[in-house]
Amino acid sequence: MISRSPAPAACTGSDTIRAVDITNLIQTILIYALPVLFAITVHESAHGYAARHFGDNTATMMGRVTLNPLKHIDPIGTVLMPLLLYFATSGAFLFGYAKPVPVNFHHLRNPKRDMIWVALAGPASNFVQAIGWALLLVALVGAGGQERFFIEMARAGVTMNLVMWAFNLFPLPPLDGGRILVGLLPWRQAQFVARIEPYGFFIVMALVIGGIVGQLWLRPLMSLGYGIIDLLISPFTALLR
Repeated sequence: MISRSPAPAACTGSDTIRAVDITNLIQTILIYALPVLFAITVHESAHGYAARHFGDNTATMMGRVTLNPLKHIDPIGTVLMPLLLYFATSGAFLFGYAKPVPVNFHHLRNPKRDMIWVALAGPASNFVQAIGWALLLVALVGAGGQERFFIEMARAGVTMNLVMWAFNLFPLPPLDGGRILVGLLPWRQAQFVARIEPYGFFIVMALVIGGIVGQLWLRPLMSLGYGIIDLLISPFTALLR
């Protein structure tokens, strides 16, 4: 006698939706994992390399001038917070952060001037990475690549790095743009901006949730970034036509 297989359990619409949501989440994590790891690791390492170049060895002594992503991942800011926000907002709003590289600005040879370069190093590294991912995308498409996963990963690399580049340039401490602003302003005005730093994170979050950072800063700056990258890679695009 051939035994019958058990009858399949009924699958409701909500079960199907949950299964699709989980599948989409796993796919999204896999696509973004490598670009995000590279983005935060190189960003933080760039701060450390720049600080060491200008005279501060704090990050080097603490083992933070490294491309090992485990040294820069914050369990809450890099993993838990983005996942919670993804589920809470259905992917509409994501935010995260890595462990900041320690920099003692008093150890820099010219603290006010050199802090500009140390702060700028992180966002600059993200812009360079965005160009690299864009070149990879052009190469994949130009070679007739049909693998959607790698094409989407390259696109994610461009987007994530431009987001980090633009967001970190927002001129409010503790973001890199705030430190750049402190370095550029005259002493009295710089001291006023520097005093905002203990509250800066909460101010930035309020501005992000209110849509002000997105509308007035991120979108215009990212549009500029995309335009610059399109211009830079246009010779390579032309060669593959």
